[in-house]
Amino acid sequence: MISRVVLPCSVQEYQVGQLYSVAEASKNETGGGEGIEVLKNEPYEKDGEKGQYTHKIYHLKRRLTLSHRMAVVGGSMERHDTGEGKGGGNSGPQAVWQIVATLTYFSPHSKVPAFVRMIAPEGSLVFHEKAWNAYPYCRTIVTNEYMKDDFFIKIETWHKPDLGTLENVHGLDPNMWKTVEIVHIDIADRSQVEPADYKADEDPALFQSVKTKRGPLGPNWK
Repeated sequence: MISRVVLPCSVQEYQVGQLYSVAEASKNETGGGEGIEVLKNEPYEKDGEKGQYTHKIYHLKRRLTLSHRMAVVGGSMERHDTGEGKGGGNSGPQAVWQIVATLTYFSPHSKVPAFVRMIAPEGSLVFHEKAWNAYPYCRTIVTNEYMKDDFFIKIETWHKPDLGTLENVHGLDPNMWKTVEIVHIDIADRSQVEPADYKADEDPALFQSVKTKRGPLGPNWK
């Protein structure tokens, strides 16, 4: 699958935004206590590529912990006599019904489902991420200590100065290119964002840059 994302800025301008996006994604995906161990963060130059190389280990938690998120799952009603009449005087007691909510803390810090953490073998929740940032080309490889060669994710990204119309930017062979699914992502279309991931202050359809005066992005912004 290939995702195409059009942005309202030049390739050169987005280089700063790309670094910010990587940092935010790393923070969001490991929020709530999972640890990131940075083994390497150094410049590299190889086979015509030149950029920054990082090697990180993601240690996902196995233990269920509690967070500040909560939900009302039960409750009761208690009657309190105020001693005041309906007119505000002392003509008789007035019944006031107060809902007493029972709160339970349910959201674990870890983003790994509890049942997975309980049965997961040692090492199965440890992931290695190796990334080569040679902007405008970037490559990321994710592996797992437990599954070894049976688990491998490779993500390649090209930043090009067009509207997402350039075909086969990765130079795939013709037979493979025929099988590729193209997914167009509109950053101003809120329907493409999961409700749990939506942040109004980061919505391009609402945000306007103070510096460049770009935005908000309308339905036909491209």
